[in-house]
Amino acid sequence: MTRFTFESVAGNAARNVVLIAALALGGCSSLPEDETAGWNPQKFYSEAKLLMTEGGYDQAIKLFEKLESRYPYGRFAQQAQLETAYAHYKSGEPELAILAAERFIRLHPNHQNVDYAYYLKGLVNFNEDLGILGGVVNKDLSQRDPRAAREAFDTFRELVERFPDSKYAEDSRLRMQYLVNSLAFHEVHVARYYYRRGAYIAAINRSQTAITLYPNAPANEEALFLMVKSYDKLGLADLRDDADRVLRRNFPESPYFSGGPGDGRPWWQLWE
Repeated sequence: MTRFTFESVAGNAARNVVLIAALALGGCSSLPEDETAGWNPQKFYSEAKLLMTEGGYDQAIKLFEKLESRYPYGRFAQQAQLETAYAHYKSGEPELAILAAERFIRLHPNHQNVDYAYYLKGLVNFNEDLGILGGVVNKDLSQRDPRAAREAFDTFRELVERFPDSKYAEDSRLRMQYLVNSLAFHEVHVARYYYRRGAYIAAINRSQTAITLYPNAPANEEALFLMVKSYDKLGLADLRDDADRVLRRNFPESPYFSGGPGDGRPWWQLWE
């Protein structure tokens, strides 16, 4: 019968510890070496920026994330957060770009470059509204889901209001004007859809929405025209004539007034 003594058990335990340590060291030796182990924040940042200039946005994002993880405080970490947003944008990851920009705004509301974070967020939504094929087929934005356009407009507006002297303010204003026109045309596009299907009250409501929300948009000419047509279809002569007067006062040279036979009928009955 085998007898165990305290010394034998202790000896076996000691040998097991040595064996486990040896196995652990052997396992560690097989792991890939981290070439960034001794990098300082500036090294991380410069290498990541170099990758971005070469189009290596995914690799740059990884370096920016390592930079922030190892050196979470200081200007390089802050700038890395901003650059990460841009890298996601260039990588075709709009959701991640917006999240990164919003994170920067939340963490650094008074940062000297926070205006760029707003601009980038607006730009991502603006280009998201164009769609992947927008630049190729030149699709009319008024016929797309306007959610991204509204978010882009709100972001650009906040930038302009908070940072009127920002170098991104003027471009933001131009994009806002474009978006206003696009959003107004979207409402008119929907109103036209309702009119052609005989939903005249719905057509009137969408036309009124365009005029109320976007009072100076070019699309309001057709919005008023659709209101005149819809009121006429509903037999509401007084409201039809009111809309007609507003249209004539605001768009006296409107092409909707011309081009019909001179049989004495009101002009709005000519467009069918």
